[in-house]
Amino acid sequence: MSKPSAHTPDQYYTHIPITTRWMDNDIYGHVNNVVYYSYFDTIVNQFLIERGGLDIANGHNIGLIVHSKCDYHASIAFPIQIKGGFRVNRLGNSSVEYGVAIFADDSKTACAQGVLTHVFVERSSQKPVRITGKLRAALESAVMPEI
Repeated sequence: MSKPSAHTPDQYYTHIPITTRWMDNDIYGHVNNVVYYSYFDTIVNQFLIERGGLDIANGHNIGLIVHSKCDYHASIAFPIQIKGGFRVNRLGNSSVEYGVAIFADDSKTACAQGVLTHVFVERSSQKPVRITGKLRAALESAVMPEI
């Protein structure tokens, strides 16, 4: 199985600045692989809250991750400013697949890139619900052609 080529910043709808932290580094002196998933979660949720109006604390509907994947291309280490790329790969009735990436400083290619899939459910029943309203409009605006 071949690894996909590293993406470029222009392949993403928007970019979100992230500051690495001392605790992100592992004993090998670079950001640990599991931390990238935390960055990915931050990128997605910042978009959903700021642009989609998602109320993570009290909203009727919430998104649950049902799939995630990451391909690593280059290591990064604290202290460094990074930016997270965000896009919507596919938008269904109750699910959405995001494309996410991490870019170091002014790097022309991603250090890491991946996908996350959310299924939106009713908070109390955990049953899938349609994505509607402001959230759907925000997600539709971020849909980009397949990479």
